[in-house]
Amino acid sequence: MIVDPKSEERLDRAFMALADPVRRRIIARLSRGSATVNELAEPFEISKQAVSKHIQVLEQAGLVTRTRDAQRRPVHLNAVELERMTSWIDRYRLIHEQQFRSLDAVLGAMGASDAAPDEAASVDTIKEKEQ
Repeated sequence: MIVDPKSEERLDRAFMALADPVRRRIIARLSRGSATVNELAEPFEISKQAVSKHIQVLEQAGLVTRTRDAQRRPVHLNAVELERMTSWIDRYRLIHEQQFRSLDAVLGAMGASDAAPDEAASVDTIKEKEQ
């Protein structure tokens, strides 16, 4: 598999940005629609300046963007970047799911072969009791 270094760096920045619970909550809020820094700061007991710094980290990671609307500077979720992260996670999730399915099949086959002698013995026991 060919690895794009820029893509890897972008992915690293995005995961590092989401490592902070405040930033995850900001992303969750933005998933419902755009908001200003003041609106994003409301539920937190930290300064607006601190929220603004969190937004800068998310912006540098490519997870959010800002636009200018007259006096407002709304923050928007960058769904494309979140989709890239989801795709990366899904690729590995699918690999592991397939490995678990294979393991289940092996264990199922082992269980069936182990159960067969026990079932045969049970049938013999029943036949002996009937006679």
